Amino acid sequence: MGAAAPVVRVETVELNGQGARQIGPRTRRSALLADRSAELQEAIVQASAIAQDSLAQVPERHGWSVTSVEVVFGLTLAAEAGVLLSKASAEASFEVTLTVERTGGTS
Repeated sequence: MGAAAPVVRVETVELNGQGARQIGPRTRRSALLADRSAELQEAIVQASAIAQDSLAQVPERHGWSVTSVEVVFGLTLAAEAGVLLSKASAEASFEVTLTVERTGGTS
């Protein structure tokens, strides 16, 4: 007999009527990670598309071009449904690191 797959639970947060996070001992809930995988995948796809579309609009300038990008973002699962872009604070954030290299051109 093989071992059963581990059950992974993630903490979720409740939102008040204005969409603000409500975090406290009474509002702590969790959900099965597998049950929320479609939402997480869609959030990652959308965030990746935003980063790629933005970079596609950045032409080579003065002999320099962007050669790599690293995008860091945090996701929070809402208790009822949905994924929120977030960080430890209540503010959403996108951290982007670009590598710019000399291409030899002078445009």
